[in-house]
Amino acid sequence: MKKLEAIINANRLDEVKEALSNEGVQAWTVLEAKGTTGTHEGPHETYRGVEYVVDYLPRVKIELFVSDDCANRAVDAIRNAAHTGRHGDGNIFIWSIEDGVHIATGEHGSRATV
Repeated sequence: MKKLEAIINANRLDEVKEALSNEGVQAWTVLEAKGTTGTHEGPHETYRGVEYVVDYLPRVKIELFVSDDCANRAVDAIRNAAHTGRHGDGNIFIWSIEDGVHIATGEHGSRATV
């Protein structure tokens, strides 16, 4: 099994959800997050006549667990759906997972992810 964690622009979430569904991924967790775009400075805003840099931009973090054979398809789906070509599109991280247990049924492994 693999754990995929994608941190993307919040405004690309619907496209990513649709892309994952099209690949047969049935379950994931979405968390609201704020983050920086790495070395790229955020946008400048003005408040009461004072200009400042927005340090944290709205992001979402998507976490999902998939079988090994589904991982590459899920990564490609997320990347293609989240990609705009602009700096700050996000990142995808991949971990190998030894096991998982579905609490309600006691099933192990990839059956625990559905």
